[in-house]
Amino acid sequence: MKTVSVLAALLVAIGIALSGWFVSIALVQSRQPERLVTVKGLALRDVKADLGFWPIRFQATGPDLATARTTLESSERAARGFLSAHGFEDDAIQVQNITVDDRYAGYNANSTPDAARFVLTEDMLVTTRDVDKLATAARSVADLIKSGVVFSADAYSAGPSFVFTGLNDLKGDMLSQATGRARDAAEQFATESGAKVGQIKTANQGVFQILPAVDIPNSRPEKQIDKKVRVVTTITYFLTD
Repeated sequence: MKTVSVLAALLVAIGIALSGWFVSIALVQSRQPERLVTVKGLALRDVKADLGFWPIRFQATGPDLATARTTLESSERAARGFLSAHGFEDDAIQVQNITVDDRYAGYNANSTPDAARFVLTEDMLVTTRDVDKLATAARSVADLIKSGVVFSADAYSAGPSFVFTGLNDLKGDMLSQATGRARDAAEQFATESGAKVGQIKTANQGVFQILPAVDIPNSRPEKQIDKKVRVVTTITYFLTD
């Protein structure tokens, strides 16, 4: 019986020792630093704007409200005729706002000439999917000025703006392209360091940006019809032996 007891105790001791050894091995392995590589993948796509807006603001003055209104109505007819000649239907043209300013009621009343007492301002907006047609019309705006239309000298009349609305149709392909390029970069790094690329630890798809095709300093990017879509993904991979 003593022999059995001693043998049992010995086996228990060996089991405890082995379990402690396995635990120590697991702790050592868990404390080993992770081998990681973080890479970026870029995807670019040249696109063309598919929606255009042209806010047109013009003014009319007169010694009385009726005269100023008559001049403004004449300017509106000229503007609609100009746009019609360039192929725009009435449903593409909207009057946004009309304001009336009596300059005799302002601080500079004493210096206001009688002929310019009333100032009427009209905001017109042209909206179209035919961006080329809109750009052509805008380049011919001098013809509208020749007809007597007086434009307001502010940012609202700074010409058409163009936007691209088809981003959702590109996201899938561009993310696949960016992810593939990130993987290629990770593979190259792993090859040079004698390792292999393992599973993904973290991934950030990045933010899609719609930028002008040409980066012109101090210019308004929405004025360019041609655009480029850009996205950068950031992915961290495990490296294995």
